This record gives sequence, C-alpha cells and structure tokens, in this order.
Amino acid sequence: MRIIMRRISASKLRFLSLFTAMSLILVSSLFLGTQTTHAASYCQVTYSVTNQWTGGFSGNIVIQNTGSTAWTSWNLAFTFPASGQVVTQGWNGNFTQSGQNVTVTNLSYNGSVAANASVTSNPGFNGSWTTSNPVPTGFTVNGNACNGSTSPTPTPNPTSTPVGSTPTPVGPTPTSVPATPTPTPPPGTHVANPYAGAQGYVNPDWAAEVQAGAAATGGTLGQTEAKVAQYSTAVWLDRIATVSGGTGVTRTLAGHLDAAEQQASSSGKTIVITIVIYDLPDRDCAALASNGELTVANNGLATYKTQYIDAIAATLSLPKYSNLRIAAIIEPDSLPNLVTNLSYTKCAEANSSGAYVQGIQYALNKLHAISNVYNYLDIAHDGWLGWSSNFQPAVNLITSTVKGTTAGVNSVDGFISNTANYTPTTEPFMTANESVGGNPVRSSTFYQWNQYIDEATYDADMRTAFIAAGFPSSIGMLIDTSRNGWGGANRPTAASTSTSLETFVTASKIDQRLARGNWCNQPGGLGARPQANPAPGFAAYVWVKPPGESDGASQLIPNNEGKGFDQMCDPTFHGSQQVNGGNLTGALPNAPLAGHWFQAAFDTLVQNAYPAVS
Repeated sequence: MRIIMRRISASKLRFLSLFTAMSLILVSSLFLGTQTTHAASYCQVTYSVTNQWTGGFSGNIVIQNTGSTAWTSWNLAFTFPASGQVVTQGWNGNFTQSGQNVTVTNLSYNGSVAANASVTSNPGFNGSWTTSNPVPTGFTVNGNACNGSTSPTPTPNPTSTPVGSTPTPVGPTPTSVPATPTPTPPPGTHVANPYAGAQGYVNPDWAAEVQAGAAATGGTLGQTEAKVAQYSTAVWLDRIATVSGGTGVTRTLAGHLDAAEQQASSSGKTIVITIVIYDLPDRDCAALASNGELTVANNGLATYKTQYIDAIAATLSLPKYSNLRIAAIIEPDSLPNLVTNLSYTKCAEANSSGAYVQGIQYALNKLHAISNVYNYLDIAHDGWLGWSSNFQPAVNLITSTVKGTTAGVNSVDGFISNTANYTPTTEPFMTANESVGGNPVRSSTFYQWNQYIDEATYDADMRTAFIAAGFPSSIGMLIDTSRNGWGGANRPTAASTSTSLETFVTASKIDQRLARGNWCNQPGGLGARPQANPAPGFAAYVWVKPPGESDGASQLIPNNEGKGFDQMCDPTFHGSQQVNGGNLTGALPNAPLAGHWFQAAFDTLVQNAYPAVS
C-alpha cells in the first residue's frame, strides 16, 4: 500500500473558526411581551454557534426542563433574526422552517426529559447565512416562553463579537453566564482537536484477533500481546461492502459506530473513532497489493460518489451517532501518487480523468457538512515526498485540491503522515544535515539526499508550508505510529562514533529497513501509543494501520476483494533502483492478503515495540 518513490521530478483544517462558543443563555429579562404564567420556571435554552465560515455555520441547542414536571415530548420554536439564515441539515430533532421561523421536535429517543434535567442528545444543525448571522433571542418549548420576563433589555448582536473574544453577558444577572466556554463542550460540538479529552474507539473485532493470537502464542510473549488489545485503531472502509454489508464483512460502518456508542455509554466518556476513507477508482495506482474494486474506465468515480461516499455520509449523519467524534483519514497515497508516479498507467489515468482530485473534493464536501466529523488528508511520508523536487509540488497539489471544495481550506481539520508505513517519528541520534566525515547524513546511501530522515521534522515543515499557502494556523497534524517504534535488540542506544558516513548512519539509525522504499510487512515495532497533543502543532499520534494486519500477500492469492500481488511483498524480490535502490524487499514471508490477520508480523511488532509493551 505504501509505495515510496525516491527523488524524481516531481497529503479546512476544516479550520472551523471555532469561535469562543457564542453561547447566549437567555436570562429572565430577555423575553419581550406577555409572560406565560409559568414561563420563568418551565425551560431554559442555550443556543451556541459552534463554527462559522463564509456563508455557513453550525449550531448547537441545549434545552433544559427547569420545571417540576417531567416532559414526555418537546417542541422548540424560535425565529432567526435575519432573513438569510436557513437550517440546511439537522440532527437529534425534526427541523422544519417557514420563513424565519424554525420548529424542532424531539425524536423517539430524546423526548422524555425529567424535571431539572436537559434533553439528552442535544439538537444541532448546519445552516447558511447571507448578510449576517445573529443569534435568536426568543425561544419557546411546548408553547411556553423560556428564560422569559417583561424586561425590554435589548439583545446585543453576537455577530459584532470579535472572533476569539468572550461574548458579553446579557441581562440583569450576568453571573449566570460563564465568562469563558465550559471546559467540556456539549457532545456533538465540533472542537479544535477531536482526540483531546476523548477516549479512542477499540475495535472489538481487531481486539478479538489480538486476544486469539496472544492465546495461541502463549507464554510471556502471549501475555504481553494480550495487553495490546486495549489500544484504539482505525477502521478501514476499503470497499463498498464495509459500509453497506456484503461477503466477508463481519461488521459494517454502522456496526462500528454502534459499538463506539456502547463504549461511550459504558465508560461515560466521549469516544473518538477513526475511520479510513479508501476506495477511490484506480486506488493506490502505483502498487498492486492494495488495489481496489473501482476503476476509472468503468465509471468508478460516479460509483465512488453515489454508492460509497454518499452511503458513508448518510450513516455518519444519523442522529444517534452525533455524540461521537469521528476522525476521517482521507484516501491514503492518492494525491502523493499524482506528484511522483505519473509514469504508471493507472496514475496517469487517475490524473488525466480528475478522478482522484474530484473524488477527494466530493468526500471532503460531504463529510465536512457533518459537524462531528473531522477530515485529515493524507500527505504520504518524508521518505516519499521529502525531496525538494517532491515537497513543494505536493503542497501545491494538495492545497489546490482542498481550495476547490465548497468550504475551501476549512474543509479539512489537518493532515496525516506515515499512514500504514514504518518511518520513525524521530531519529534520536542524528539529524539530516549533521556532518560526518565532511558529508551530511542525508547524503548517505540510505537517505539518498532526502531533506528529511524522520516524520516529526517533515510534518512540522509541511504544516508551515500549508499555513503559508493559506491554511489556518490552528491546523493539526497526525502521525501513524502503529508500527514505527523500531525497538528490540537491534535498536541503537547512542550515536556511532565512526567518522565514516555510511558506517555512522547504519550504526546510528533506528530505522532497520534494508531501504526506505521497503513498505510491505517490515519487521518494525509498535510505536508510540495513541495520544493527543504529543507536541505543538500535532493533534495526535494515532494507530491507523491496525498492528497485525498484513500489508499484502507474499504471493498471488485469488480473492474477491480486488487485491493483487505486489512483488514488494515478496521477500525474495529485489526492487528497482528507483523504488528501493535494488535491495531485497525485507518483507516477512508467508503473508496473507492486505488487511488480513498476520500473526507472525504481530509477534515481531510486539517484540520490537518501543516503548516496550508493559
């Protein structure tokens, strides 16, 4: 899946300008007109603009029963102040709009509200606006005015509040309005970093494979392997059947989301689930092990949109999943292939047809419209795009692709590197430009004059380049650390003292591959465990490739998954000079199809884990 090309001629933040939540609790002096006899003690409504961009916004509504009697249903009504404000999509409620008047009624699962309690699964929505986006100032629930009184105090226009500032409290009791946003935003709110303050989804199917493999291995290693089942890994949607169901699929996307909801319910914590969008026509055009089911020549782009992305968006937007945070990894390897691999027929076809660019733009548009989904676009890794001849062209192509979406740079939340690859996050004992024997480390045979020798430096510079290209400065980077630990007995403990460049690099680098172009079933180790905010500018380290799943078969295996045989997965094969310097692939033998469980590889990953599994 992760083909790496050496230096040749040639992955908004949906920066959802996350305002300090424009939360306006309408206290007792705001409702103008005659007060219902029990209005002040019937309900309270908090309306928040959680995201806003040119012509669009996302809203969240908290409804509280402040009375002494439980509700069996609720009917919320309010009026938009501006004629151009329109609800375009809603969740956790039935939304209807007539002119500027909006009505929201409960769904089957959130109609009952106890006294002094709030509606579970807050209603929320996406909307559009034209000239301005002011906050509504009057709400009723079941015909009763909320937070109301006869005081004529005017409502400040929240659109005059500068971005990032704290809105001015309204009404005669400002102490009831928090001066800053609450530390934990309401479920479903689009936050700056979906991984921060959340617990990662543990795929029950992958965890079961880990446990079964650990039991079969037995002994001390088996006991250690069993501990790995606790970690969060991504769910790969690598064919239409993984969304809609079909042969060989034991759990669909909805099944995983249901399991995530169950984990949220049992833990009492916010759950973030990472999914991988991976089914473009002519997918992985320069490799064979992870080729997909769709082709450009067979109307694949239309099928990708209607049967794959539309089905994913329809599932993710179901109200019952609105409390989850869903991080979407968008099409690994796709745009990077258009930078370096146009000499491959399938890559040239993907480029000339526009299938990759248009498919990604369609996916970003559809998923960005769902407020609890976070888009992260793949940027390959430093061993692929690190050369200057590749780096800036990649930035340009990715930027132009994202700017071509409806929301532009705001349609992505960040970028991810090292997806399903083995490149170390850092090389602790040397730097790319460190001089050894009068030559920089990057000039060694292993690095081939690449400007980068690790992911952290590459990602930091990619982030800087994207910001310079117009992306917001709050953009977040992800690194797949599932298999880049490179521990075990062969891991160096210090820099070599040799003054010979080649000897120094070989003895000092933790990356033990025979060549950086080797990408299939390498004898790496589990890397840093999934964690949020590991460094400034980095949203998280994540395990996108589930450890123990194969990169590709060691030999041809007939299958109905569209997966071919790539010689880079054959341990006896020497790659080309361009791909891996003519070295052996270094792949582990007897590997199954990509995505299938490979116990021998898992054994190796656990034995070589860094930090060690404890």
